Formats: sequence, structure tokens, C-alpha cells
Amino acid sequence: MNLTRTAYGTWSGGRYMHFGEVLDEQRYQECIRVAYEAGIRTFVTADVYGTGKADASLGEVLSDYPRDSYCLVGMIGHDFIDGEREGSKGYPRFTNPALRSSEGYLDFLRRASESSLRDCRADRFDLVMLHNPDELGYTSDAVWKAMATLKQEGLTDRLGIAPGPANGFTLDMLHAFENFGELIDWAMVILNPLEPWPGQHVLASAKKNGVDILTRVVDYGGLFHGDMLPGHEFRPGDHRTYRPEGWVEHGNERMAPMRDIAAKHGLSMIQFASAWNLSQEPVKCVVPTVIQEAGDDAVPIEDKIRDYAALPEDFRFSQEEVEAIRSMGDNTGCMMLKGASKRHEAPTERPDEWPMRGDLLELAQQYGLTQDW
Repeated sequence: MNLTRTAYGTWSGGRYMHFGEVLDEQRYQECIRVAYEAGIRTFVTADVYGTGKADASLGEVLSDYPRDSYCLVGMIGHDFIDGEREGSKGYPRFTNPALRSSEGYLDFLRRASESSLRDCRADRFDLVMLHNPDELGYTSDAVWKAMATLKQEGLTDRLGIAPGPANGFTLDMLHAFENFGELIDWAMVILNPLEPWPGQHVLASAKKNGVDILTRVVDYGGLFHGDMLPGHEFRPGDHRTYRPEGWVEHGNERMAPMRDIAAKHGLSMIQFASAWNLSQEPVKCVVPTVIQEAGDDAVPIEDKIRDYAALPEDFRFSQEEVEAIRSMGDNTGCMMLKGASKRHEAPTERPDEWPMRGDLLELAQQYGLTQDW
């Protein structure tokens, strides 16, 4: 089964990724069940979330439904088996030379896939994505040869790449599409009406190389769910507190004209954001983060799931509307991006940033991004 228009991610609910209120296990699983019963048929999980616990929760719920009735997407790439967690950096990527050479890539990816499948109570994925890769993940023939072997061995029907968790990696994604596009079926990027940049810049290459796009952070940190108003207070430890001060107020201001467009088409704001993404080729699937916000007046997370799942199946914005909305939310240059950067003259110790390369600057020029990227 290929990915459907709407998807549910196991990072939602705050249990394994700290967004909003942290749900207990029973309610966390109930949200997965609500998503399925509301019509969502694609479920995205990562083995690193709770070091297998999110996979297991998903597998327990989905075991109640026929396997051919839903699409199962797994993400692998963090080595929490042989590697040790490094504070805020998280677990190392499996490509870390301190862990193994390229000859060991396939063995790790096979073991990680099989372990995640056991937790998910499934015998194969519909899609396996390379999760938060380092520079080697974007450039190494050995990595993608190993990924292709997973498909040949029947562990997955499709292959993909999912950068992150921060924003950026645009030129690195272009490189992956141009060099490994024949192997990559899907890619995950950050995209929403308040954050069109830089994700919009990978769409043309993805389309040219036959890569379908799954978009995350469709909700813009929860703002498009509608219950984050000016003055919103976050619980201690909420990951969204890393954003610049005043982002909630500024986002609500920029959403004002968008609300008029949403009302014109009878869409809620999360439906509006999802439809805007899906109105751009080759975006085929959207997976917002669904959050139970703090406070007694917060909208129940179950209602948010049902609202999002009710996205009209055939609705598309016109090209004129897409561009008008893009202009309203234009955020070009608003942040430092991860991945290849001219900021770094030598390799860094961080797994999500590295020096710029000449071949990437050529790609930037080819796609109209200029060498100042």
C-alpha cells in the first residue's frame, strides 16, 4: 500500500517527543486508534522514538486492523544499539566512523529494520526512510546500495529519506535526488504556509527525479491547530520553546489573511495548511504533529485528529491561491539552516552540519538558488 494523503506520526501526543502535554500510554494509543477510525491510513514511526517503544505502541494498536488496510512507514538510521546517547545530540548515526566502516552499513540497516518490524508486529514496511542522515547518508553509494538491498530482501516495498530534525538540508537533498533518485521513492521535508522556505526549493528536483514528497510540521509548531493564541504558555521542557520569542504572536498575525481564504473554502486552519501543501507537486502526503496543548481551554487532541482527518479528498487550491498564500507566509532567510553551509570551513563534530562543497553550489545555481545560498 502506498502512502495516502493524510498520515499520523508516532511523535504526536508528546509521549516520545516533548510537545505539549505528555499523554499516558492508554491515551497515546487511543489517539492512534482515533486516527485510524477517522480515516487516516498511513502511519509513520521511527525506531529511535522511545528506543522502540513508539513502534511497539503503534504495533499493538494496528494489530486490531487488517495489515492490508494501512500503510506502514518506518524510519531508521540512529544507532541506539551499539552507539551511546550524546546528550542533546541524541544517538549517533549508524554511519559514524567510530561505530563501523561502510562494510557494516547493510548489517546495521538490516538489523534495525527487522527489530523495528518486530516491534510494529509486521513482516515488511511499505516504506523505509533513512532518518536524519549525516553527510555520508546523502552522498555515500554504500549507504544507498545497502538501502536498496533492504528492498531486494523484502523488508520494504519502497525507500525514502527523512532529513532533520532541524530545518535545512536543501542542497543535500538536491544532491541525493540527482544522484540516487532512481532508488528514492519518497522524501520528507518541512513545509507549511508559514514556512515555505527552504522546503519549497526541493520540489522541482523531486518531481524531475520521480520522488514523491511527504511534508511534516504542516501545523507550524501547532499554530494551525487553532488553539495557540498570543500569550500562549508552554510547559517546561516543551521542545517548541527553542523557537524565537514572540513566534506565536507573529505567526497569528501572518495567519490573519489566511483565515479569510480558509473560511471562503470552508476549511479549518489545519485543513487549510494541509491542502496548501498538497496543492503543490509532487507533494502527495502530509503528516502534521498533533499536540495536546497545556491548559484547561485547550482543544482535545482527539478532536484535532478528527479535524485533520476530515480534509476534503479532492480539494486543491488554484495556482494563483498557492502563490498568494506563499507570499503571505514568506519566511525566506529567517533562520540558520542545517546541512552544508559556508559557515564551516572544516568538518564539525555535529552530525547535522558540514562544509559547503563545490558540487552543491553548482546544484544551487542550476535550481536558481545562487551561490550565496
